[in-house]
Amino acid sequence: MNKFLSFTALAAGLTLSVAASAQEQATTASSNGSYRPIPNSDILFRKTIWRAIDLREKQNKPMFAEGKEISRVILDAVKRGELQAYRNDSLTSTLSAAEVAGNSSYVEASAGLSQEEIDAGFTQDTGDDWGAPKKKGKAPAKKVAPAAPPSFGYRPKDLYQMELKEDMIFDKKRSRMYHDIKTITLLVPSTLAANQSGIEKPIGTFKYSDLVRVFRANPDKAIWFNPQNDAQHKNLADAFELWLFNSYIVKVSNPNDARLDEVYGGAQQGILASQQAAADLIEYEYNLWSF
Repeated sequence: MNKFLSFTALAAGLTLSVAASAQEQATTASSNGSYRPIPNSDILFRKTIWRAIDLREKQNKPMFAEGKEISRVILDAVKRGELQAYRNDSLTSTLSAAEVAGNSSYVEASAGLSQEEIDAGFTQDTGDDWGAPKKKGKAPAKKVAPAAPPSFGYRPKDLYQMELKEDMIFDKKRSRMYHDIKTITLLVPSTLAANQSGIEKPIGTFKYSDLVRVFRANPDKAIWFNPQNDAQHKNLADAFELWLFNSYIVKVSNPNDARLDEVYGGAQQGILASQQAAADLIEYEYNLWSF
């Protein structure tokens, strides 16, 4: 009888342990964007890294095929209410679909009169009085309030800049290094003529786990285009899993939360530091296998 009770207690304990582990992983995935979270007990090494992805690069063009741009897939999913956007990669504050639409739009500079011209008494010639007889006498100048300039949405081809946040994790149970993607941020590039600020502007940040779900649910749109074989196009989720894209490191976790170009004093120095950071991580992984 005692043996039976002991066995029952052991089985119950194992069941609770497995359930707790599953719950912990599910909570981790829902909170930080990880698609396949690794339990903390299995992590020997972890480093958080931010990578820039330029979709104009040759290796990244399969994600940016005409009509199948990843930027189009993401923004369309937000419009349909299938994808939640966040203000930044901390994932603590959400954005509405209207706010995302506003972030992915620009205001055209007004071609009308300046405020100084309006204050001086000039009015906009709308052409409404074309052919009308001139009135005698001097009419008082009309004060015309400047009209709000029109707003336009960026084309998907304009939005070629993304930033990926990942944890590089060495799993001691499986004895291998993992790229655990957390978030992807869609950006307005600084080089666009319509972006008058001259700096990259975030449109929205998205959990990687949410993006995988959207990519899988839209296989006819979320395509990684295989330029060598039309019969072997892949889903965008598979492209990220297989790391079929090029990127470069722009930030490695540090006490000041500073980007590499800020740490090393310039864009050129930041590029060199990015290459060095990538080499250091490869060397670290190699050294783990050497001992």
